[in-house]
Amino acid sequence: MDRSDTPAAKAGTVAVGELAVKRMGFGAMRLCGGYALGAPSDRPAAHRVLRRALELGVDFIDTADSYGPGIDEELIAEALHPYPAGLVIATKGGYLRGSRGGWTPDARPERLRQALEGSLSRLRVERIDLYQLHTPDARVPFAESVGALANAQREGKIRHIGLSNVSVRQLEEARAIAPVVSVQNEYNLEDRGSEDVLRACERLGIAFIPWRPLGAGASLRPARTARVAARLQATPAQVALAWLLARSPAMLPIPGTSSGAHLEENVKAAALRLSRADLDLLE
Repeated sequence: MDRSDTPAAKAGTVAVGELAVKRMGFGAMRLCGGYALGAPSDRPAAHRVLRRALELGVDFIDTADSYGPGIDEELIAEALHPYPAGLVIATKGGYLRGSRGGWTPDARPERLRQALEGSLSRLRVERIDLYQLHTPDARVPFAESVGALANAQREGKIRHIGLSNVSVRQLEEARAIAPVVSVQNEYNLEDRGSEDVLRACERLGIAFIPWRPLGAGASLRPARTARVAARLQATPAQVALAWLLARSPAMLPIPGTSSGAHLEENVKAAALRLSRADLDLLE
């Protein structure tokens, strides 16, 4: 998937281990039903969004066993398998879902093993390119959770290990157990609580994957965002994504949507360039 002429390619690339992926990824969570539970109301439409993402040059798709649960991974395989060379599908394990949409951490080694095996089956692969611990579990020693992924990596079922929702201290603890190539924490224009983690990733050469890159809409509402968008004849969402890309070379945004039109809009943000004055205003 070395297509340098596609819209997603305008963002450049970032290393995920030895893999180079375009810095405009796609988060597939919203393809499921509401609250990431159940199947989409229009399954063929979800397939079309996934295929269009690849046409636009996206070569990094993020998902998790808890989206659906399981359904998100099934949609990806239905739409894209056999996968084109260069496509990196990242998935996660460590959360259980309740019938009402709750998120319960479960990062016991035996549960992570079960989650990984399910993801391998649903994605129809023998090895996950990037498998991420979805969240630390306060009931389980963090080292045991990471150790379970390290064991699976040695068995050849995981190519690279990533973390999600972690602190700098936890990142350092995990790196003492196994190589870590990515961190996925909440981060956006209005929520910069993981700034220290982002800077640690820069220093270590680790990809930083901001989840909720638009802040569930919060990044689109400030007047300063609208002001920059008007000047550039762009949308507030494009400005918020362009800000992330400008924030750090380690940044790998994964905006998600079930809409083909929103997908096109998001990916076009890869070409948007913010001036120093724009960046100062958005600070």
